[in-house]
Amino acid sequence: MRANIFRHEFKMHLRSVITWSVAVAALIFVYVSLFSSFAEQAELLNEMMANFPKELLTAFGLTGVDLSTVLGYYGFVFLFVQVCLAIQAANYGFSLVSVEEREWTADFLLAKPVRRTQILTSKLLAALCGLIITNAVVWISSFGFINLFKGDRTYQTKPLLLLLLSLVVFQLFFLGVGLVISLLVRRIRSVTPYSMALGFGMYVLSVFGDLLGESVLEKITPFKHFNPHYIIQHEAYDWPLVLVSVAVILVSLVGSYVLYVRRDIPAIA
Repeated sequence: MRANIFRHEFKMHLRSVITWSVAVAALIFVYVSLFSSFAEQAELLNEMMANFPKELLTAFGLTGVDLSTVLGYYGFVFLFVQVCLAIQAANYGFSLVSVEEREWTADFLLAKPVRRTQILTSKLLAALCGLIITNAVVWISSFGFINLFKGDRTYQTKPLLLLLLSLVVFQLFFLGVGLVISLLVRRIRSVTPYSMALGFGMYVLSVFGDLLGESVLEKITPFKHFNPHYIIQHEAYDWPLVLVSVAVILVSLVGSYVLYVRRDIPAIA
């Protein structure tokens, strides 16, 4: 029964996974293909950026970035990848349980001889598999397009690997938070506004954190926990902030199981 739930959930996510994977791969291709043009005009570009307001550079993640280097440029691109993956993961989190309640099929599922914890576990595994597929596409696209368009420039592999490895925890953060919020809300009619608000909201918080300098805001958002420019410059994670993301994931998942087991599921009258 649990295998059937997993297969059903995975099939529900499959079209979305393909769409997100193709979209993110296309985004990486478009931006990385422009690298040679940016690199050739590096001096002019850096002079132009020096005249931009600090707030504008911060909003687009361009503070202290050298777009003439492979990883400096990719760090700028990676920020947009993070936004896309945040919305995708949040979308899956918000829809994981709410879809049955919205379509009035939850009572049918819960009438089956399977515990609620097993249902939620199967759903989580299906969503996680979908995110892993998109993650794999990001890995392949990043290495493939960087090596295709880098020209005669070189780059260090370690920072790139650290960036890509961070996506697992980054995605789990939005999946877990989206799931627990969906269980705290009585009913979600459409997951898109919620997932967009969570994804872009966390990004905006990271921008405000940069503008304000040392701020409590950086403790909240994974965009600061996994800042691509920090990872590239230091070739390491900011572990205290990474552990904040891990703690949020654990609390969200444990809280989701507790809430789902106790949830009063609406049924068709």
